[in-house]
Amino acid sequence: MLFGMEWDLTNNWTFAWSILPMLLRGMVVTIQATLLGMGIALVLGLVFALLKLVPTRLVSWPVNFILEFIRNTPLLVQLYFLYFVLPDVGIVLPAFLTGAIALGVQYSAYTAEVYRAGLEAVGEGQHEASVALNLPGWLAFRDVIIPQAIPRIVPALGNYLISMLKDTPLLSTVTVLEMMGVATIIGDRTFRYFAPLTMVGGLFLILSLLSAWLIRVIERRLPQQGIPLR
Repeated sequence: MLFGMEWDLTNNWTFAWSILPMLLRGMVVTIQATLLGMGIALVLGLVFALLKLVPTRLVSWPVNFILEFIRNTPLLVQLYFLYFVLPDVGIVLPAFLTGAIALGVQYSAYTAEVYRAGLEAVGEGQHEASVALNLPGWLAFRDVIIPQAIPRIVPALGNYLISMLKDTPLLSTVTVLEMMGVATIIGDRTFRYFAPLTMVGGLFLILSLLSAWLIRVIERRLPQQGIPLR
């Protein structure tokens, strides 16, 4: 009995080591999708936030509606729409790019609120000083308001980065071979799910902890009075 347990344990370790390279390749895809999706979310979220601050209701109301629609519909539905519906109108995108765009669009609705809160947290005196210096509105935002808002929003943006990382397994539903998708295929072919799923959970934990540590380092290094953008 003891010999059988030892053999089984050894066999499990051998199996785990044999599938590790495949899971690591899946991890690279996971990281790439997260970084590309976060880049889209940061840029699109800033655009949404600035449009929400426009005093004209013809601009701010449609933006608010779009953001509410994105926030209140599941990421999986949006992913399926981009992957299965857009080809019907002639727009065909690679699965990986489709997944990254879906992640970016979904999280842009959240980063937009983070940006808005950060911009509104900058003291009114900074806006008045910009007006006193006769700075155009876009120049005041670029050189005065946004640099001071960045240190305030980094922690919240970091949380969304980690959340996006943990949402990447949904991309396997549209054939993107990230970590979870690779682990599922391994389990389906070998009928051994414990090792690949446990290893994927461990890899996600490591990536999340590293991301949280990196965010804290960036937060500590950023000057609280703001950073220059040029």
